[in-house]
Amino acid sequence: MQIKQMSLGPLGTNCYILYNQKEAVIIDPGGNANQVTSFLKEEGLTPQAILLTHAHFDHIGAVDELRSYFNIDVHLHENEADWLTDPNLNGSHRFVGAEISTNRPEHFLTPGIMEFASLKFEIKHTPGHSPGSVSFIFHNEQKIFSGDVLFQQGIGRTDLIGGSLEQLEKSIKNQLFTLEDSYTVYPGHGLETSIGSEKRNNPFVSA
Repeated sequence: MQIKQMSLGPLGTNCYILYNQKEAVIIDPGGNANQVTSFLKEEGLTPQAILLTHAHFDHIGAVDELRSYFNIDVHLHENEADWLTDPNLNGSHRFVGAEISTNRPEHFLTPGIMEFASLKFEIKHTPGHSPGSVSFIFHNEQKIFSGDVLFQQGIGRTDLIGGSLEQLEKSIKNQLFTLEDSYTVYPGHGLETSIGSEKRNNPFVSA
C-alpha cells in the first residue's frame, strides 16, 4: 500500500490517498479538490471510494466535487448520516463563515472488515470527538488512520456537537491502545505518530 498525504482545506486537514497498483481510496478530502484530482491523474489512479473518518466541515470540503467528477460513492458512519447536508451539524455555519453542504453518503460504515482497491482494513467505531468518528486500521501494514480521535501527543476536541471526553478516552484506550506499539498513526491533522509513543507520551490519555 502506498500513501499520499495532502494538507487541504481551511484547517489544513490531512487527506490521505491510499493506493495499490492503479486503484485508490480517498480519506477525508477537506478541500482543494483540484489537488486531489491532479495527483490521481498524474499517477494514473482510479479512485474507488471516498471514506470519511467523520463529517466535520474541514474533512468534507471536496466531497461533492470529487464524488461527481469520478462518479464514486461516499462512506460515513450512520451516526452522522445528516451531517453532510447540515452546516450546523458539520460546523461550517459556525466556523467557516461559508456554509458547506453536500449530498448524503451513499453507504454507512459499520465496524468490521472492508476491502477496496485490493486494500483490506478494519473499521473501528471510535466516537468521542464526534458521534460517528471511525478509525481505519490496516493490520497487514500496521497503519491507523484515526481522523480527529488521536493526534501526536493530543486528542480531538470534545466541545462540539455530540462530543464527549469520557467517550473519547474509552475509544482510544479500548479500540486503539489495544493494538501493538508498532502501529503507525496517521491523524487528521499534524504529524504521524505511533501507538507506542502515544501510550508513553500522550498527556491526555494514560495507557
